Amino acid sequence: MRILLTGASGYIGKRLLPILIENGHEVICCVRDLKRFNAPSSLQSSIQTIQLDLLDEETLKNIPEDIDGAYYLVHSMSASSDYQALEQRSAENFRRAINKTKVQHVVYLSGIVNESTLSKHLTSRKNVEAELSKGNYQLTTLRAGIIVGSGSASFEIMRDLVEKLPIMITPRWLNTRCQPIGISDVLQILAKSVLNPALYNKDYDIGGPDILSYKQMLLAFAKVRKLKRYIFTIPVMTPKLSSYWLYFVTSTSYKLAVALVNSMKIEVVCRNDDINTILDIKPITYKEALKRAFSKIVRNEVISSWKDAFVSSDSNFNISEFIQIPSFGCYKDVQEKAYADKKRCIHKIWSIGGETGWYSGNFLWKIRGYMDKMAGGVGLRRGRTSEDSLNTGDALDFWRVLYANKEEGRLLLYAEMKLPGDAWLEFKVVDNKLLQTATFRPLGLYGRLYWYAVLPFHGFIFRGLINKLTK
Repeated sequence: MRILLTGASGYIGKRLLPILIENGHEVICCVRDLKRFNAPSSLQSSIQTIQLDLLDEETLKNIPEDIDGAYYLVHSMSASSDYQALEQRSAENFRRAINKTKVQHVVYLSGIVNESTLSKHLTSRKNVEAELSKGNYQLTTLRAGIIVGSGSASFEIMRDLVEKLPIMITPRWLNTRCQPIGISDVLQILAKSVLNPALYNKDYDIGGPDILSYKQMLLAFAKVRKLKRYIFTIPVMTPKLSSYWLYFVTSTSYKLAVALVNSMKIEVVCRNDDINTILDIKPITYKEALKRAFSKIVRNEVISSWKDAFVSSDSNFNISEFIQIPSFGCYKDVQEKAYADKKRCIHKIWSIGGETGWYSGNFLWKIRGYMDKMAGGVGLRRGRTSEDSLNTGDALDFWRVLYANKEEGRLLLYAEMKLPGDAWLEFKVVDNKLLQTATFRPLGLYGRLYWYAVLPFHGFIFRGLINKLTK
């Protein structure tokens, strides 16, 4: 069967793709930026990739007519403060475009919406479901709460909290109940749902066997990690303070923190587990989901991470717009040095950031990360998804990977920190040398003053960096 997969470069989409192909489907992968999509070569013969922006109706003409099923796995939660209108428009555009095809079935992954009073985020999810239901195809909505898996937003936020804070003074919404589900079960349900007549025109809540408060989830997380943690809830922390608390302690962006806090005040518990019987699935426990996630991390097998999505930085741009480094009106710091061993040099470049650090002046990088976080930026907490692998679109501390070609020996990064201008950092192997170039395009007078203010540190940081990389 031919399956249309929206959000193919996202956290869920990346993991669902190989399962669909293994099940014998031909998959049309929809991505907003073709340069960000890096499907393994083993999958290339079974996929077709199209550029598609649900807010741009012209690009929806790229959807082929001969498709049998489709997945709707997109959201705009952190793209704008008015994301409800964006999500509504996206759903309308998708419905109109997909109505012109031969599609029989659409599967939509949503959130659990059983309470009478919902957050802005969950209300938007419900509105999208209502919009998609107007199409001339069969619709199945799968409503999930907290998804637990290596690289998921929920998992990474809990990891930040538990591993960094021995004692937590927390908002009272930590007593709210939810029903977490492991990512492996979500993928299994998604894969078994498409073109399944038993699920047509129905909605199902999907969750694991455990109903826990967020506090219980954090304490269970600590137990799995063999850490002693103490959590005290207080009633005086407002939603705004709670959002700031999440933002500063974890790697989440502020906009995402606001949406999460508002949603976490709403109980997300499944109405029933009917879908498990229909699909013959026995979901794993919360603790088992945690253990599997850490097993993936230890083996460096994290396929996708929410941090690699642009929502992790409140950014939303096409990589192609920034991949050509400008020269006019820019300041540059150029370092050049012969390397001792080409293979070792490239390996060091591809391992930069995250747990490895920046080789030279790490304390200065950390200070810059703290300053960025205080200014509302991403800081250094995002780290990286893989220890030694980088792909276009990946997050790397407060940088975004624009280009990564290990064979060519070229890595290009774009700064997502708060800056009065744009900044690039490029590593390029040329002949027997490493060429390292930091480029800054200032925005107005303040941008120029910023460059000269940090210039004294550049000699130490960038010279030390290239010396370590070529050693």
